[in-house]
Amino acid sequence: MGFEKKDLDVVLVPSGMLIMFLYHLQLLYRYLHRPHTTCMGFENFNKRFWVQAIMQGERSNIGTSLGVISSNISAATFLATVSLTLCSLIGAWISNTNNNFFASDLVYGDTRPTTLSIKYISLLICFLLAFSCFIQSARHFVHANYLISTPSPNIPPKSVELAVIRGSDFWSVGLRALYFALNLLLWFFGPIPMFICSIFMVLFLYYLDSNTMPLIEHEFDGSQVVRKVEERVSEIAMAIHMPSHQN
Repeated sequence: MGFEKKDLDVVLVPSGMLIMFLYHLQLLYRYLHRPHTTCMGFENFNKRFWVQAIMQGERSNIGTSLGVISSNISAATFLATVSLTLCSLIGAWISNTNNNFFASDLVYGDTRPTTLSIKYISLLICFLLAFSCFIQSARHFVHANYLISTPSPNIPPKSVELAVIRGSDFWSVGLRALYFALNLLLWFFGPIPMFICSIFMVLFLYYLDSNTMPLIEHEFDGSQVVRKVEERVSEIAMAIHMPSHQN
């Protein structure tokens, strides 16, 4: 038996997915062990400073931080809606048995019904994963919104920092799921476009994910911290003296 065009799916599609997976594995390793070499690690470093500055700053300036969190919530909700809508469209496309464009001879590759079903299911899984990640991202940003707007100085900055970082991580994973979905979408037009897209996608993501800027150690305004400590001491002193005057 000679090499047929349907055999291209067996070779090129796993190769393209393997390239994407290997790139993201090395990106995960860099993110965990050398975060300053990735844009995500660099952004998380700046977000930690932002949270500390917000929590140690004046409570009157908290409206700006809530606006930043709200914009992230809106973006995550929008992409979650888009992902869910695309899932519905894929379901409607699958149920339409009369639509056989991707099973025609115009597609150079395997066009059997079993292969088409695998394509639909793979694409649907990517969009469902993106939807779940964007929903979790919005949930963590909403939690950070509650913590920042709480009228109490006892909220630990670490809790707000954890909520913001987790929201950003889920956002990044949701975007990666959409990148994989783009590769699988081109698979409908044949394994060759899918494999070429995988190579260019990795090159493009490597350019976007790499960071060469050094981490800058931010310095806090010590006067604001001293002022907050003095205000807190004054509140405690007043709370102690008030019962004594009542007696």
